[in-house]
Order: sequence, then structure tokens, then C-alpha cells
Amino acid sequence: MSDKTREICFSFACQPIVDTVERRVVSFEMLVRGTHGEPAPTVLKAISENDRYIFDNKLRERAIEVAAQLGVKCNLNLNLLPGCLTGCDDALAATIELAKLHGIGPERLVIEVTETEIIEDLSRFSAVINEYRALGVMVAIDDFGSGYSGLNLLADFMPDSIKIDMSLIRDIQASGPRQAIVRGIVRTCGDLGIDVVAEGVETEQEWRWCESEGIQLFQGYFFAKPGFESLPLAFVPN
Repeated sequence: MSDKTREICFSFACQPIVDTVERRVVSFEMLVRGTHGEPAPTVLKAISENDRYIFDNKLRERAIEVAAQLGVKCNLNLNLLPGCLTGCDDALAATIELAKLHGIGPERLVIEVTETEIIEDLSRFSAVINEYRALGVMVAIDDFGSGYSGLNLLADFMPDSIKIDMSLIRDIQASGPRQAIVRGIVRTCGDLGIDVVAEGVETEQEWRWCESEGIQLFQGYFFAKPGFESLPLAFVPN
């Protein structure tokens, strides 16, 4: 790791994922921030291309430490660059071992990857990640629907859950095309046994429409903003 990358300081914010049927927080996504709460791009843009995978491992290590310090008792959603696995088979193993040291079992870890990153080397990524899934680690596709692979990806790679991209959720109650797309995603995932999370939900109208279509897992400002180095209280509507 270069000296420049090594000197980058960062911390994390925690945002809950809420189950509105069971009325509880099921997980916290760990979102990288600057040491004073600056947004993620402030940190990530300072990383050199050669260091991105090493730094990605460092991010997950710190995320686990912060979660343990805050006493997170539910699942943890951690972001991963798939190249970390395809280039270094034991990258996630180190994450799992560190989590165990902090009393967090692999069955509480949800690894998030984006669909555009996965398809760069799908067969290799699938082979490696499935070894960890056998240990109990879960995998979520983040920003689902933002790329071009879409539902085809689900046929080749069966995640435990997907997170529908906020661009599809925004004002969905007033958009016929978005509604049709999301209905298709929900129906397909239901047939495949894949959990669906609606992310970026900001209004009651967005939540009500999504829930009426069978979605029960949500993330977004309507429920709670990310808490910098804290666990925010989630609003769970009736």
C-alpha cells in the first residue's frame, strides 16, 4: 500500500435495514465516511488504483471494529469489490476471522456487491464466494436494476438478496414504468427465493407502494438517516 493511501483517515456511518412486517431492524449497512462524517467519495477518491483492493479489505476490517464497538447485535452489510476475491482468495477469509474475534459469526455477515462489478468475472467470483456462503455468509446484489445485466444475472448467480436501486424507487407511486419493472423484479425474486430490499426510500408514498407489492425489507431516509459512528433509531411505520 502506498504511503498516500496508508495516510487516509476514515470511519463509518450505520444505516438500518428494516423489516416492516416483523417491525424490527434486521441489519446495519456500514457506510464509509471521513473522520468528521464527510461523504464516501471524499475518502474513496483519494485511493490510488493500485491500492483499491488492499484498501477495500482495510475498510471491511474497520467496519467490523466500529460495529463491534457500537454493540451491533443484528446482521452487518459490508461492501466488497469482487476483484478482492478473484485476485486474492483469502481476502474474505480475513474478514470472517476478524469478525469472529469480535463475536460476529459468518452467518451475520451480508456481503454487498454491485451487478456491474460481478459480471466482470462472474464464474470466478461465483466459485470463490460460494465457498464462503457454505460457511453461512450471505450475498446481496446492491443497486440492482441500475445496470444492464438485470434479471439475467439472477439466472447465473443466485444471491441471498437484492437491493433495488433507488433510481427505480424514487416516486414509484407515480411512475407506471418503474412500477412494472419493480413488479417484475419482486415476482422473479419471489419465485427464486431471493429476498428483496427497497433502498433509498424517502417518502411514505414510496414505502406504501412497495409494501403493497410484497416488499417488506427497506432502507432509506424515511426509516433512518445513517448515524455517524452511532446506531440510529429506526422509524417503523404501522
